[in-house]
Amino acid sequence: MPIYEYTCHDCTRRVSLLWRSFDDAQAREPVCPRCGGKNLSRLISRVAVVRSEESRLDDLADPSALGGLDENDPKSLARFMRKMAAETGEDLGPEFEEVVGRLEAGEDPEAIEQSMPDLGDGADGGFGAGGGAGGGDDFGVM
Repeated sequence: MPIYEYTCHDCTRRVSLLWRSFDDAQAREPVCPRCGGKNLSRLISRVAVVRSEESRLDDLADPSALGGLDENDPKSLARFMRKMAAETGEDLGPEFEEVVGRLEAGEDPEAIEQSMPDLGDGADGGFGAGGGAGGGDDFGVM
């Protein structure tokens, strides 16, 4: 059962459609599960590589991964934090997003830390486990 991604030109959303077979996907017209539109363009899907958590964390610990990091540049810190978050695959919660957003805007890390005194005081020792519903793809079965 293949899953193909499309852009709906009617509602401008990215959607994923689960087809019953490859033949079905070729023969039938895709329909947007959000708006019912038929003006869809198929996208090239991302490739997912399964890696262990240990392998991902080893890559982050590699000094060559720090090549573009400038600890005196808030925007550089934000890029690195986003990279680390992507490698962990965890939703780090709204506090993480707020901190990184403020760094991306060029705000001083110490000013952020002073304005958020409870940052990192959670039971999980970090920004939070997140776990809220995200704005993921919609899956329609065709």
